[in-house]
Amino acid sequence: MDLIQVQSTTLAAVAYDSHYDLLELHFRNGTVYHYFGVPAQTHQDLLAADSKGGYFNRKIRGHFPYAVLRSVT
Repeated sequence: MDLIQVQSTTLAAVAYDSHYDLLELHFRNGTVYHYFGVPAQTHQDLLAADSKGGYFNRKIRGHFPYAVLRSVT
């Protein structure tokens, strides 16, 4: 997966594995999540969104199963 740095107040970077429909999100606070079963179009729409944090809240959060890879405590 290639990690793409993004301009966002919420997200720092995004990666996607089309073979597994796996979306990896790196948040500015250092937390990293894997979201499972994410369509490629959702990944593309996230990258194209003017507000990546807003898109995440509307279309990803609460819509896909996820795992926390690294959490900030």
